[in-house]
Amino acid sequence: MHMQIEVLPSYKVAYIRRVGAYGDANYQTMEELKQWAAAKDLFTGTSIILGISHDDPTSTPPEKCRYDAAIVFADNLENDTIVEAGRTAGGKYACFIVAHTAPAIQQAWSTIAEELLKHKLEADNRPLVERYREELVNRHYCELCIPIK
Repeated sequence: MHMQIEVLPSYKVAYIRRVGAYGDANYQTMEELKQWAAAKDLFTGTSIILGISHDDPTSTPPEKCRYDAAIVFADNLENDTIVEAGRTAGGKYACFIVAHTAPAIQQAWSTIAEELLKHKLEADNRPLVERYREELVNRHYCELCIPIK
């Protein structure tokens, strides 16, 4: 798995939060965000979409796991009943490029801890981020970004 260390900025985002077990419902939340963004003409060649997992499902009850589907947003957000505005936690991340398929992403999540150990990296407790940049999505890839110390 290809890994790159990056310092991600604290992105200004518009997001939709879902609380509940991680899984297929996260996909539905992401689709809702993309429909909202498309209606607002927010998709450009440089759009960045994020899937942000705030909680560790091994230590947080499934019904309390928080997931944000977000789009990086440069302008001020007008009052909106569908999305909230916020900022992501920036900092140092180990970013892995993986095929943008459910099995590939699931496989990557199951091996990332080993990859971090192999590179002598330690995960931090900031949220995990799935990053979708158009140039990678067009080639059927996405990035899994793990906060590191």
